Order: sequence, then C-alpha cells, then structure tokens
Amino acid sequence: METIGTEAGARILVVEDDAGIAQSLVRGLARAGYVVDTASTGADALVAPPADVVLLDLGLPDVDGVEVCRRLRRRGDVAIIVVTARGEESDRVATLDEGADDYLVKPFGLAELLARVRAVLRRVRPAGPVTYAYGPLSVDPRTRRVAVSGVEVMLTPKEFDIIECLAADPGRVVSRQELLERAWDANWYGPTKVLDVHVAALRRKLGVEGLVETVYGRGFRLGRVASPAPPTRSED
Repeated sequence: METIGTEAGARILVVEDDAGIAQSLVRGLARAGYVVDTASTGADALVAPPADVVLLDLGLPDVDGVEVCRRLRRRGDVAIIVVTARGEESDRVATLDEGADDYLVKPFGLAELLARVRAVLRRVRPAGPVTYAYGPLSVDPRTRRVAVSGVEVMLTPKEFDIIECLAADPGRVVSRQELLERAWDANWYGPTKVLDVHVAALRRKLGVEGLVETVYGRGFRLGRVASPAPPTRSED
C-alpha cells in the first residue's frame, strides 16, 4: 500500500491491480491536489485508511470488485466510482445496485475522471466549498465562476480549467504538459500551441498584467500583482 501526500484536499483510494494504471491515476490525482492511497487487492482496499472517494476496479485478483463495493458501502457514505474495462450493462447495473455512485469505462481521459471526482465530492462534502482567492482573482470550482476585483469574467471551459489549475497552488510553476492533461486529456496528441492560444485569451479576459506569468522552458504560474481596476464585462 502506498500513500502520496499533497496539499490539503480530499483523500482518494485507488483500488487497481495494474501497477501502470495505478501510478498514472496517482500522478494525475496528486497533481490535482488530492491525497492518494493505493490498494492492489480487495483485501487491502477493505483495510485502507478512510477515504472520501474510492476509485474501484472490478477485476481484482482476490475479491470481485462488486463484492468490494458492497462491503465499502456497508461501512459508510464514501463515494465510489467504478473504473473498469467491463462495459456491459449487467456489470453497470449490478455495481450501481450495490451502492456505486458512478461508473467509468476504460480507457478514459484524466479530465473526465477529475470532473466525476468533483461531482461525487459535492455530494459527500457539500459544506464549505473551496474558493481560491489570489490578489484580485477569485476562482470558484463548484460554480466554475471567476471574478477579478469582484467582477465576474466569462471564460470558456478550457480557460477555466487552466486558471483553476494555476489558482489551486499560487506561485507553483505548472508545466505545459500538466495543463494540457488537466484542460484537455492525458492522451492529448494535438499541437501544444493550442495551450498558448487559450492562455493568451485568458490573459486578455482577466485584464491583469502579470497575473498569468510564463516561466520559460517550464510552464506557467500566477505572478505577484496588485489589485487593478475592475475589468470590463465580456461576453466572449
């Protein structure tokens, strides 16, 4: 069993016997700010530390994943997202009937997985939603709203994903690859210049010089800025 600690955040248990898939999930979830535990068997999953969300593979080497789901549900109100290669309707129905909150068929993108994690967390942790505040910037992941000096700025979904990633850890340099994985997909094979286009549009809409800072050869981060005059509302 392995535990990777990140900044304060929800705890996620990844139950997956394929080491490569498990490490890929751990890497993406840790980058998103979650505390991640892993278990490679059903027995380990059932004795793991309490988690807010369980990502559960059904094809485990010792106990069938549906049975693990049943036992986890009996223990409490943990959110359970099944992540499996089994796409048959009968498997979906059986697992959902045993208490799973969601069902995701492999292969899937990191962005979709993170969106589903956020959705189930809103159910199990409804109080006290996190809002990121940095200088004049405010980012609310729950409502997906961004404001500068109290004035809402209308962003596209990709632009929001970029600024949310940066605002979650102000000052940290976020690599281009991480931003592409968060806003697009872990398996994005298109031109990386698409990120520069969206960052340029994001800077223009936020209207704060130096807020989104390029660290050449490494990525982007939020820079130190003073509170500006409120931006003009945009319908772009």
